[in-house]
Amino acid sequence: MKDLQSINFNTRICAVIGNPVSHSLSPAIHNAGYAELDLDFLYVPCQVEDVQGMLAGMRAMHNFRGLSVTIPHKVEAMKYVDEVAPADRVIGSINTIVKQADGRLLGLGTDGPGALKALVDAGVVFDGKTVLMLGSGGAARAIAFTLAQKTALAELALLDINEPMLQGLVADLKAHTSAHIRSARLDAASLAAAMLKADVIIHCTPIGMHPKEDASLVPAELFRPGQVVFDIVYTPLKTRLLADAEVRGLKIVSGVEMFINQAVLQFEQFTGVGAPVEVMRKVVMEHLTS
Repeated sequence: MKDLQSINFNTRICAVIGNPVSHSLSPAIHNAGYAELDLDFLYVPCQVEDVQGMLAGMRAMHNFRGLSVTIPHKVEAMKYVDEVAPADRVIGSINTIVKQADGRLLGLGTDGPGALKALVDAGVVFDGKTVLMLGSGGAARAIAFTLAQKTALAELALLDINEPMLQGLVADLKAHTSAHIRSARLDAASLAAAMLKADVIIHCTPIGMHPKEDASLVPAELFRPGQVVFDIVYTPLKTRLLADAEVRGLKIVSGVEMFINQAVLQFEQFTGVGAPVEVMRKVVMEHLTS
């Protein structure tokens, strides 16, 4: 953490915005990186309901440099930036906002690349596989588009209780990718049917994080041998979903890997320098295992 006595007019401010945000380890990981490289930056958490007002404040503050955007603001935030990276405009959600030298706000996403790297690093092979994604919000959109565009899936199955949001994602995927998409409203029957075909399960809802640490959308009896289970929730480090899958001998991938990967990309966007990846990883793991 930056020495408070060293904060001055030139200190660049970055923040994570969300609701809730108290669980976020973004301040710990970013501030550790700044300290390691002796950068005049400070990163703070901000629980935000008024996204438009927050971004107006970002514009007004001379030394405000960047925002990490988390649940539930990843889609809405796009409305209030000046420019969105072309690939992320198609995706329809962002998790990063960078204030440019001329004061313009650039929105982009690091969730998709961060998730794909986490899965590939874990040895997951996507070619010819069926991926089941639970949830269709901002992070799900980013991951779905990344997989649809960067891998050779046999099928991407999408389930969510929010049907308008789900169908919006399906329509956008069909319009901008050639992936084979299947979708249904999330209920016990649709989940059981989808689990019978799924090779990789990707969970993209808040279920399993505080205050629902003991909850899981997937009943343990639905798992099949050989499946891979990836939960983007990273607090706790091992969610109920991952614990149930691990007991059944399945390969699991923790959301902490995606979190670290996307944070590294954000750090480099905010600062313009290479991130101290191992330092940032060490800080996150210390917080999650203490």
